[in-house]
Parts: sequence; C-alpha cells; structure tokens
Amino acid sequence: MNEVVETLRKIEEKYKLFQQQQFTFIRALERTREEAHDMLRPVSSIVQVQCYKDHHCYNSTDRRILNMFVSLCNELRCLCQRMETVHAGDSVTNGLLEKCKLLLNDSNDLTALRATYPHGVVNHLSLEEAQHRYGGVVSVLPIVLDSMKDWVTHSKLKVLYIVSPGCARCKKETPISQTAPEVLTSNNNENTVKLQEKDFKKFLAANQRPKKKKAPWRPPGKHPY
Repeated sequence: MNEVVETLRKIEEKYKLFQQQQFTFIRALERTREEAHDMLRPVSSIVQVQCYKDHHCYNSTDRRILNMFVSLCNELRCLCQRMETVHAGDSVTNGLLEKCKLLLNDSNDLTALRATYPHGVVNHLSLEEAQHRYGGVVSVLPIVLDSMKDWVTHSKLKVLYIVSPGCARCKKETPISQTAPEVLTSNNNENTVKLQEKDFKKFLAANQRPKKKKAPWRPPGKHPY
C-alpha cells in the first residue's frame, strides 16, 4: 500500500507540472490537428493524441508536451494494475478501479467528460474549445487522479476497520467457527458478507462524524458542578 501511495504522489507532482503547461498542450494539439487536416472533430481519445504525436508533430516543444500527456496516462494505467494486486477490494474500490481503467482505455470516447470544481482545467479553455474540442481530453487526468485518491482513502479505512479493537471484539462475541459446520452453505456465506459490509458502513459513519464541541472555558477554582 505504501508503494502505491508513493507512486500516486509522484504522478500527482508530474501532473501539476503538466497542468501548468495546459496552454502549451492546447497549442500543440492545434498545430498537430492542422498538420493532420483533422480540424473538424474533437480530440476525443488518448490514442488520438498519441497519433498526433507520432505522425503529425514536427516541433520539439509540441512533442515534449504531448509525450508528457501520454506518459502520464501510461503511468496511471500501470498503477491501476498495481492497485489490483495490493488490495483484495470490495464493491467501492473495485468500482473506482473499473472507472479508472475505462477512462484510461486508449480508445475510450472522452468527448462528454468534464472535470468540475475544484478543478479549473475546463475553465481555462474558451467556450468553443471546452464544448467542441478539448473539454474531454483535459478532464481525464484530474478525474482519474481523484478516483485513485478515493481508492487509497477507502482502502486505508478498510484496513483500519479490520484491525480495530472494536472489530476484534465483534469477532470474539460471535464465535461462528465454534458452532457452524466446516462447510458453510451459500446462504450463510451471503449473510456473512452482508454483515461485514454493514459493520464496515457503521465503522465509516462513526469515523466520519464531526468532533464534539469543547466545553466552554471556566476560570480556575472550585465550582458547584
């Protein structure tokens, strides 16, 4: 898990550098689209950017920024595979990973994708650029990074829940292994999973409650209560 967190942090740092050069990225797409005689359709996939870089890019600055985008997508794709191996997953984490893998698919259509607040990548585009050209391609990286950070947060809470003393007490109070047969029926398995998910939801709710307000300050000395 620590390796995943550190890798994600490094990718985030690279993305921040890329984000600062969004204007350069858009200009590079403009020039390569013009070279490709492909000015009518929007930039709707990662493979489209790859194609512009490989076959229609004749400027070192343009090649560098397009390569930076493609490299970030590749690194995130590899991180998805790593995440699958370090955590068994549940419905939440599996859903987040599936979302990331779909968005990072080379041929996935990004046309309708839009990163919203707190991300300002779409707001830095003109109305025409945002709606009909680059709104999707500038949104894919921040949305994937958000999903991966959610995956890390949820996975850590899951681990904390498993090793928490409260969870251990629950297991001691209900020694299922002493009364149940060695081979459980499918119904018993389903009930066990439902109970575990229910307990985990309670654990999440308990750990996300706002802290209690502090008692009002009182001057030192004895008080009637």
